[in-house]
Amino acid sequence: MHSYAVFLIEFGAIILGLGLLGRFAGRFHFSPIPLYLLAGLAFGEGGLLPLGASEDFVAIGAEIGVILLLLMLGLEYTASDLVSNLKTQYPAGVVDFTFNALPGAIMALLLGWGPVAAVVLAGVTWISSSGVIAKVLGDLGRLGNRETPVILSVLVLEDLAMAVYLPIVTALVAGVGIAQGSATLAIALGVAGAVLFVAVRYGRLISRFVSSDDPEKLLLVVLGLTLLVAGLAQQLQVSAAVGAFLVGIALSGEVAEGAHNLLSPLRDLFAAVFFVFFGLHTDPESIPPVILPALALAVVTAGTKIATGYWAAKRAEISVKGRWRAGGTLVARGEFSIVIAGIAVTAGVEPDLGPLATAYVLVLVIVGPLAARYTEPVALRVTEWREARDAEREALAARAADAADAAAAAKGSDGAETADGSGEAGAGTGASRGADALTGAEAGAAEVPRLPGQRGETAPAEDERSPGSGGM
Repeated sequence: MHSYAVFLIEFGAIILGLGLLGRFAGRFHFSPIPLYLLAGLAFGEGGLLPLGASEDFVAIGAEIGVILLLLMLGLEYTASDLVSNLKTQYPAGVVDFTFNALPGAIMALLLGWGPVAAVVLAGVTWISSSGVIAKVLGDLGRLGNRETPVILSVLVLEDLAMAVYLPIVTALVAGVGIAQGSATLAIALGVAGAVLFVAVRYGRLISRFVSSDDPEKLLLVVLGLTLLVAGLAQQLQVSAAVGAFLVGIALSGEVAEGAHNLLSPLRDLFAAVFFVFFGLHTDPESIPPVILPALALAVVTAGTKIATGYWAAKRAEISVKGRWRAGGTLVARGEFSIVIAGIAVTAGVEPDLGPLATAYVLVLVIVGPLAARYTEPVALRVTEWREARDAEREALAARAADAADAAAAAKGSDGAETADGSGEAGAGTGASRGADALTGAEAGAAEVPRLPGQRGETAPAEDERSPGSGGM
């Protein structure tokens, strides 16, 4: 009886605290996920006030939270939407996987964690947070923007890839052999393909079977069907989360809308419990040793997500501003990164994987909304600065070239003037010499002795002769 009272006190305190934290986050317009994780760290192993009596119930609530997260995600899309996105947008999915999964895998290998942890950390860095991104798009009023379908296409491809990725991770962390792992993957692909086929061909019949005008009956049928399929999927080693996701895809129309409205409060409650549960099993003292790798990974994968969104939007012929907005919006990581890390933590794959994933998500779930808001103006400001700098450099280069041309022209002009001056001087000298020669000739001619009476001239008188010129 005493333990029951302690359980109620602990669980009530958890729910009340989560509500207050969610209200605080809503007032300042950011995701409450980091606050939920911090709450789990505060009341978990090595925290301020460890909880004991409610831990088992919190663990079950966390499992239900993951199932509801994937169910609600599946309700957002129809099977035809998934098939259409898979056909037209698969290059963006390939680029997304390459740019964002490889950094996580490389980091795990550099830390010496082995191939299994590398596959897990690749998923942690690959999958964006659909919940955080959907909220950010609504808060920023971008649901009608041209780049929003591109963002949703990338998210849909990521979520569809979860149907293949989660069974692989589940098989790897369980330590099964290659044959059993291949069989698990084949089963997952077969089940996913069968559900998509049934949803496309018979989705209306399934929705009509589940449909009910009574909200209570609709809630019970949808929730019961989801838990049943999730349990069967887990039994087949496909993953309970994937089973819930496929149930959401199979439902469509008014049923999907009604189930979404009814299950949203339950999703929010148990998803918050899940984040707390993940924090409960992470020792705060284990985070400082991995904070630098987490920060480095956050910086790198934030850049790769921006590049992914930019490329996908450019491929869809979106404007430059829209490309930057698409890239910044995809930065946020959240619930699914924690889901993937939680699978490995539960299986005891790598002790430091959980703390690193927690620190990584804490950073990017805070940076994500900021990146969505400010990536475009910052990128445009940087682009304008670079263009102005390049223009200034080109202007300086043009001025330098003009100055060099002017100097060369001036030098050529001076040479021409020098040459002209020399020619003129030579001509003048020649003319002067000619004149001098002519003068000399005339002078010589004047000095030739003439006979008296020649040309009618008379000889000068005696007194006109120069002294010393007397007779002989």
